[in-house]
Amino acid sequence: MSSSTAELSTIPLLVLRSALSPSRSDPPIRRAPSHIRGQRLVDAHGRTITDLRISVTDRCNFRCVYCMDPSTQFARAEDLLSVADFARVARIASTLGVRKVRLTGGEPTLHPRLCEIIAAIRHGCAAEIAMISNGSLVTRERLRAWRDAGLGRMTFSIDSLRPDRFTQITRSTCTPEDVLRAIELAIDEGLGRVKVNAVLIKGINDDEAADLADLARRFDIEMRFIEYMPLDSARAWDSSRWVPASETRRAIEKRHALVPCDGDDPSSTARTFEFADGAPGRVGFIAPVSTPFCGACSRLRLTADGMIRPCLFSQDEWDLRSVLRAGASDEEVAEFLTDAAWNKQAGHGIDSPDFHQPERTMSAIGG
Repeated sequence: MSSSTAELSTIPLLVLRSALSPSRSDPPIRRAPSHIRGQRLVDAHGRTITDLRISVTDRCNFRCVYCMDPSTQFARAEDLLSVADFARVARIASTLGVRKVRLTGGEPTLHPRLCEIIAAIRHGCAAEIAMISNGSLVTRERLRAWRDAGLGRMTFSIDSLRPDRFTQITRSTCTPEDVLRAIELAIDEGLGRVKVNAVLIKGINDDEAADLADLARRFDIEMRFIEYMPLDSARAWDSSRWVPASETRRAIEKRHALVPCDGDDPSSTARTFEFADGAPGRVGFIAPVSTPFCGACSRLRLTADGMIRPCLFSQDEWDLRSVLRAGASDEEVAEFLTDAAWNKQAGHGIDSPDFHQPERTMSAIGG
């Protein structure tokens, strides 16, 4: 067998999984080099993985126009990972170099055992635990329970401060005031420096950039603007509705001058700015379309149904759930994770003529 053929050979765990799940055929996977396999998470492009994003559920009580169609079907409960599965993967990943665990969805606060998941992850590893939420189900009591279980930081999403637009975008019964109350409560309960995300869509809410940026000054938070991406379930992404981060920054600077922050982590998704007048808070720009940050990406993703994805835009994913249910050892799980990380693509390729939107949507992958 040639070295190239050996490199592309399927690992025994994948063979085992195929036997257990004959209806599913995973793509070929290249083995990580022997000196890192099962030891640390590094990809073939020299990037080190330190951030594990875990989607605890694909369910959401919002139907945001850039994410989920109203008719979206969710996974069956029996196909989702258990509390013990989430905790075990996080623990093993931490031995491989993961230092941040981010809980996502769907909407993670819908998970009936969310507090147990947080506590189990905290018990098994020392990684920072953060969570992103739409804020609709957040209460002071729940925040305290999550914090006491080990949650360190919260991120929220709010795409408009205008009730009618908020309803149009989220297709929910929640209001902007509900989210703002959740932000205030998280700050009160000491859940880190709260971050808030907004997706701007041309002709819908792009005229609210400066108003949303004012939230940073009001709450002393980091208000981040995420470029509209092709991850919607309707496959209706329209590049003419995309608002470049540079345009958003210009709109904000008509009201407030911004100065770049020093010391942004190269692997961070956001480029951050402070207000030139010394006001509290920061503004961040996450620009995967106009300014891809793939070259320093440090993330690996675990979906709620147990698939490992190296990137939001991956066409390939590998079934870890069947490996866990087959009784794999920690060493075998570690090898699986290092192999999956090794296969992380160089970039998402949104600007390529050959780009194809992934089959899974944001809610199924985890934000």
